[in-house]
Amino acid sequence: MKPQLENLVQTPIPTKHGEFILHYFSNTIDDKEHVALVKGDVVNKEHVPVRIHSECFTGDVLGSRRCDCGEQLDMALQLIDQAGFGVLIYLRQEGRGIGLLKKLQAYNLQDQGMDTVDANIHLGHLADEREYSVAALILENLKINSIELLTNNPDKIDGLIKLGINVAGRIPVESVANDDNVGYLKTKAKKMAHLLFEPKKI
Repeated sequence: MKPQLENLVQTPIPTKHGEFILHYFSNTIDDKEHVALVKGDVVNKEHVPVRIHSECFTGDVLGSRRCDCGEQLDMALQLIDQAGFGVLIYLRQEGRGIGLLKKLQAYNLQDQGMDTVDANIHLGHLADEREYSVAALILENLKINSIELLTNNPDKIDGLIKLGINVAGRIPVESVANDDNVGYLKTKAKKMAHLLFEPKKI
């Protein structure tokens, strides 16, 4: 049976980056509560700025400096607000898909000297277990023709293209490194091919 997704509720959410419409989705793939923040009219539009953001309790909610997730979430909403339209899809796949418990266990392994990739593998997981089929269904539900993906992750672009999404371009979402996350960011660049620490165009 083909996976199903239903847009159950839409409600206005005022934020520091302006007003968005929050869409709540149910689905038959993982039964998790995925949502999308939508600004402006995106139906049948081209080159819509889209951020597909995976849940990070420690970064998004607590403001942890161990990652760049909270900064990326804020930057994405700001960029969408500046564009006047766009979508932020919030996927419930904590810790690159391994869940909060395993992510916190991986933090302890990192404090013992492992990097993020080795810690995940040591716990019996892949370096990144996220997948984007629900995100693709959400984009189809919102009737977006093509997107400009706010990401530094080429695997995310490839994954969406394989799912039939027209990714017309990429918008970098790179925060400034700090002493607590510079190793994490370097691992993403070195081992996961994230487009970080590249020379900025003037």
